[in-house]
Amino acid sequence: MLNVIQLLPDSIANQIAAGEVVQRPASVVKELLENSVDAKAKSIQVIIREAGRNLIQIVDDGAGMTETDARMSFERHATSKIRSSDDLFRIRTMGFRGEALASIAAVAQVEMRTRRASDELGTLVRIEGSDIKAQEAISCLPGTNLLIKNLFFNVPARRNFLKSNSVEMRHIIDEFQRVALANPEVAFSLFHNDQEIYNLPAGKLSRRIVDMFGKSYREQLNFCEEQTPYVTVHGYIGKPESAKKARNEQFFFVNNRFIKHNYLHHAVIGAYEGTLPEGSHPFYVLFIDIDPSHIDINIHPTKTEIKFDDERSVYAIMMAAVRKAVGVYNLSPSLDFDSDVNFLAGVRPDASKSVSGGTTVLQPSSKVNSPDTSSARPITPSWASGAGQPVHERTVLRTDALDKAAGSSFDIPKKPSVNNWQTLYESVAGTDKSGTSSNSSETNGDWLGVVKQTTTPTDQPAAESGPITLGSRANQLPVSLESSEQVVPTLAEDETIVQIQNRYLLAPIKSGVMLIDQRRAYERILYDQFHAALTKQNGASQQLLFPKTITLAPVDFQLALDLREDLTHLGFEFDELGANTFVIRGVPTLTMGENEEELFANLLAQLRADTGRLKLDKIESMARSLARRSSMHHIARLSATECRALVNQLFASTNPSYTPTGEPVTVVLTLDKIAGLLR
Repeated sequence: MLNVIQLLPDSIANQIAAGEVVQRPASVVKELLENSVDAKAKSIQVIIREAGRNLIQIVDDGAGMTETDARMSFERHATSKIRSSDDLFRIRTMGFRGEALASIAAVAQVEMRTRRASDELGTLVRIEGSDIKAQEAISCLPGTNLLIKNLFFNVPARRNFLKSNSVEMRHIIDEFQRVALANPEVAFSLFHNDQEIYNLPAGKLSRRIVDMFGKSYREQLNFCEEQTPYVTVHGYIGKPESAKKARNEQFFFVNNRFIKHNYLHHAVIGAYEGTLPEGSHPFYVLFIDIDPSHIDINIHPTKTEIKFDDERSVYAIMMAAVRKAVGVYNLSPSLDFDSDVNFLAGVRPDASKSVSGGTTVLQPSSKVNSPDTSSARPITPSWASGAGQPVHERTVLRTDALDKAAGSSFDIPKKPSVNNWQTLYESVAGTDKSGTSSNSSETNGDWLGVVKQTTTPTDQPAAESGPITLGSRANQLPVSLESSEQVVPTLAEDETIVQIQNRYLLAPIKSGVMLIDQRRAYERILYDQFHAALTKQNGASQQLLFPKTITLAPVDFQLALDLREDLTHLGFEFDELGANTFVIRGVPTLTMGENEEELFANLLAQLRADTGRLKLDKIESMARSLARRSSMHHIARLSATECRALVNQLFASTNPSYTPTGEPVTVVLTLDKIAGLLR
């Protein structure tokens, strides 16, 4: 019997390793930049063509290599940083496994020129698909010049899986930013298709952040530092008011190595507690210096995930450092001794909080009902302060503890409960537990009060109303599941829709009352309108009397160019005005009244975040992002006519019950539930 096990050829083994190390052009940029940093380079230049498909060139003025080292650097597991197993626990450099160059050379055409400052001549090595084509002495500048041409030229399946140039370029910019932030003492520059994207001189970390993200960050940077014998934390954090919905400007570095760590991110968010709107993420660039023996970085091919031997201590120190910076720079709101602390904004405007015998009780407050409350200065929720303010949905209205204290909790879960599911079908079918039909308003099937009675009269034979079906209660639904007729609420003409705190609507219906979230209703309506405009490519645009100029981050600038046609269909009109700068001439008519620069920039930031987090097409992502953003500014006082029009528009939408992201829009309080609250 012949032997069947054999060693893989080096070329195939390198391609297998390349599948882990070289996932896309950005992976190549990351590995080569880290090699240049390890070579003690003071200036690094990155040149990209066609988002790295055709060319990735890294030029540095580092230590360079001898002829033998230049050849050995392309061998698997050849490294200058590991001599024994103990060295694995004392790693302070970037690359150390010796897989990067070998993996890159297996799937690309590589040309390297390198020379040490003490040598007269340098070395040229040319490799294609792990095969050495040339090695000779040449004249070149000190340092290393690496050219990676035609990435995945011999693996067409991998090349076909690459995304569009704009997406791949955004990943390259992300990797460039991480290395540049970790090494502010090194000068970096980035060029794409002969256009300069970044030119970052060497300097302090604060200057590197401003040069990279823009001058607006100069005002929001606050220094953060905490030193302990176990770990040292230092860096910069942003002010709460500059927090963004998209999570793409948070950077952790452990011993100057970029990492992703949700546990530490939770510590930072916890330090900001009470100052951030729900769903917002602050800007931060934080460095953790720790003895390498306390961490394990060799757990992921890209080395962006690490393990601490004592994560709880690092968590506590991180939170303490950020919390101290928040307090030192007075980022958190201070106590207002002139305000009425008994006024619970967002719960009930006619209630105040009193504590008696250890039990929390809500009692009527005379101050609230007084026409003059300017001296009391109650804490007003942000959504009630005006249409121009951001919406903070994490208010005391959402707090379960306050609901219990008020004794009037509606018991509305965020997700539909599966308990007592039988009663759902009993109520919808219009039957009681005995199976007999009831016409009373308290036990009939009109549990939503929104369906039309389209079933056949009871005096007609069942055979005339349709085919014979089994006796399932699901077949007794008043509206056929195949019917395309839109379900609308049966609101009485003489009933008034009540608006509560410019935030909620109470609409009387046959079976009780319907509670509608005003912001979420607008989000659903706007989403349908934006989605239709993008699909039909007929979005209306409102021209600006005074065009607005906006300067974006390079990654957002590239994204706007890539989505220019879709943004135009949505209603935006803008032109290029220099590097990373646009002039906005028109915005969608449905977004009038907003800050045009913030609208455009935040939309791009949200789209960039959704690209990697959600598997959505461009139309879906843009409609969701813009609807969410625009709905924040529809928190205003509505007249009775406007309230009724909003309800009618909501139930004319594609899904009145939920927002595009799955949040409930309406909740029905039946008469039985209301009666139970008063027992």
